Amino acid sequence: MAIALDTIALPDRAYQRGVLLVLLAGACWSVMGLVVRFMDGATTSQILVYRSISLSPFLFVLISVRSGGRPFQAIYDAGLPAIYGGLALVVAFAGGIAAIQLTTVANALFLFAAAPFFAAVLGWVMLGERVRPATWVAMLIGSGGIGLMVSEGIALGYMMGNLLAVASALGFALFTVALRWRQTNDMLPAVFLGSVFSFGAATAFCLTSGIGVAISLHDALLCLGLGVFQLGFGLTLYTLGSKSVPAAELALLSMLEVILGVLWVWLFLGEAAGLSTMIGGSILLAAIAGNAISGARRKPAPAGLR
Repeated sequence: MAIALDTIALPDRAYQRGVLLVLLAGACWSVMGLVVRFMDGATTSQILVYRSISLSPFLFVLISVRSGGRPFQAIYDAGLPAIYGGLALVVAFAGGIAAIQLTTVANALFLFAAAPFFAAVLGWVMLGERVRPATWVAMLIGSGGIGLMVSEGIALGYMMGNLLAVASALGFALFTVALRWRQTNDMLPAVFLGSVFSFGAATAFCLTSGIGVAISLHDALLCLGLGVFQLGFGLTLYTLGSKSVPAAELALLSMLEVILGVLWVWLFLGEAAGLSTMIGGSILLAAIAGNAISGARRKPAPAGLR
């Protein structure tokens, strides 16, 4: 039977391109655990110093392009939310790297994935945002998965790594809430400030603690790569792609970062996650997926947008 092509609802090309860009962003972000594992001995603060050295200029150039050559004005216009968000990212960045060094990559990444739920609670407490009943249910289910992962981490001596992973997730949640405080759509100025603040704090810690900032050339190159490619290029792809992808689908697509991150260390290093971590992580991801899908059904895209 012949069917007219104009009667078939095909996905919008902008949407398809957006999905691809967001997936590529997740792929970029997913390599952090593997790269940190390949380092010779750089500490968390040293990694932050060198990653920020490459990330900050990269983001400054990107902000310059997006603002029509007015980067300082764009950063100034971002206001207090960008400053608060940047400070929150210091905790998120430092906690994320330290967690990967002190626990399994799978455990850290699964716990990082809880950030949206933390953001929902913090948004409710700090901004008075309404939390959907479905989100409360998803958080209750997800907390069971988090409990399984943390309990296994404690049993294996990874308690500090788990706590730092949770702290990193809370940092990202605070970053999200800071941007929602005044409905800030552009996250790049806040991430830029987060990189600058991280550089300052990490450098000060290295110098005052006696650790110093000197690391091997191998580690320095890996850190610089993390700044430009893992974070910088990933953020660029995500910023471009997220414009044409609904928020609920972004939450689903972002799971690729966790899945690939666990896969990379298993393939290249043979680092396998424990049974409780895999079960708990799967429960958490299922809760996030269920919440995202319920949100998409509650707010369908208006006709003609897709």
